[in-house]
Amino acid sequence: MKITAEEKLMYSVMKAIFDSGIPINFKGSMVLKACLMEAGYVEDMRHTVDIDANWYSDTAPTAAQMLESLQGAIEKSGINLRVSLYRMYGEGRSAGFELIDPTTEDILFTMDMDVNRPMSPTKLYEVAGVKFRGVAPVQMIADKVFVLSTDKVFRRVKDVVDLYYISQVIPLDKSMLIETLQNSERVLDTFDGFLHRVDDLRHSYEKFRFAGDVEKPSFDDVYYTVRTYVKDILPKERNRDYVR
Repeated sequence: MKITAEEKLMYSVMKAIFDSGIPINFKGSMVLKACLMEAGYVEDMRHTVDIDANWYSDTAPTAAQMLESLQGAIEKSGINLRVSLYRMYGEGRSAGFELIDPTTEDILFTMDMDVNRPMSPTKLYEVAGVKFRGVAPVQMIADKVFVLSTDKVFRRVKDVVDLYYISQVIPLDKSMLIETLQNSERVLDTFDGFLHRVDDLRHSYEKFRFAGDVEKPSFDDVYYTVRTYVKDILPKERNRDYVR
């Protein structure tokens, strides 16, 4: 699997944060890529241009505390980047940081940080010698299946793509998935959009762009692979075999 230069830099920042002891763990596409590589997935996958993270602390951190912690961790690792806060966290809103090249003033990537949300199960990942703590695979699967069950699937078609990747190397454990959803206080919706608005989903998929030279699989391949992968948790009256 290819790792872009930007992704290598993002992994180095994630390692710097992990090594610093800041109460942060990671989620999102960077963790998914590490998870897939550990599980033996070798094909290329969609690239990303940001880091997603969770901050946990006994008290709500100030903007200054977050900036100072992140900048200190990065500088201690010898990484020449400047951290800037462009969005403060709030009710239902994550904090947004820009990682800037101080020489060119270019924004190289961004980091979205949820603060003191409900804790998720995590594990230690390692990618090319870079270690960091991220959400566990079952949590990633649960989050994406939840989106699949709702009409959010049309706005977050990337979760369908990610489940397509995951299905290649990680079996779906129905009991663990249900337990993880319950622990996250989430209840699956009807899957109505995913099951019955296939043309709309196809349209969303066709608009979804894959960065770089990553090959975009056909919608039919993605859709039916994912549908088969989640068949055990689809509504019973609709859980039947479909012919392509």
